Amino acid sequence: MVSREPTGCQGSNNLYAYRPADDRGEQGEGMEPEEQHTPRGRESGPPGAADGARGEPSGGIRREVRGAGTAALSLPSRLVVALGVTAVAAAVVVHVAMVFLHVAPPNTLSKQHSRAVNGYVFPEFEQNWKLFAPNPLQQNIAVQARALVARNDGTTATTGWRDLTAQDGAGIRHNVAPSHTQQNELRRGWEFFTGSHDDKGKPVGLRGELSESYVKRIVMSRLGPRLAGGTVERIQVRSATTPVAPPAWSKEKVNRRPQYSTQPWWQVTSADLPKGGAK
Repeated sequence: MVSREPTGCQGSNNLYAYRPADDRGEQGEGMEPEEQHTPRGRESGPPGAADGARGEPSGGIRREVRGAGTAALSLPSRLVVALGVTAVAAAVVVHVAMVFLHVAPPNTLSKQHSRAVNGYVFPEFEQNWKLFAPNPLQQNIAVQARALVARNDGTTATTGWRDLTAQDGAGIRHNVAPSHTQQNELRRGWEFFTGSHDDKGKPVGLRGELSESYVKRIVMSRLGPRLAGGTVERIQVRSATTPVAPPAWSKEKVNRRPQYSTQPWWQVTSADLPKGGAK
């Protein structure tokens, strides 16, 4: 097969001269000369354009990129970074350990280092929760009260014990949206009272006196200034502690008899009445 191409102005009358095709194979019909002689992998354009598209510097020269992060730092700088990371990690470990010993149940380690643990935690990192329940609630505590009333004929009478906890429970039961006061006022008030009194029922410091006044006001809000045909002069409060019954499948035997802790009689004043009402 032969191909022909223009030969320019020559003495021959023919404008085209014939020559044999090259050894690279036959070209398809309609193929332009530029396409026939363009080397594979080459693109038209200015020098270095193809290299620039591949992200390489023009001229075929490659530049090495130095490592980023700490690898690019000098040896002294790496040592400073390593020491800083070590110090932060050590501080985190100490903080977590101190808080863990503070919120965990009392144990040999926390008792031995209690002064150091409390000195670290208080007051900046004070915690008001516990990690575990060392003594889960296994008893029901009911707050009960009775009153000494003065009648118009000059006589006095002592009322029977009224279960204030049961009274609050009746108001909560079957109530889809019980108030915070119904659920927690009496219970938290009694916890405040017992936590600020010693084993003999004597107040410990100012908190003990405040808790006593607080409980008196809660009791008077339940009883009211007048009761059993007379005016309330004094009140007495006690707690009835009853162990929770074990489940039916348990063989544990529990004494279900309530244990009472009775407080002395408290004198009632107008400040103990709801909204400061007069007796």
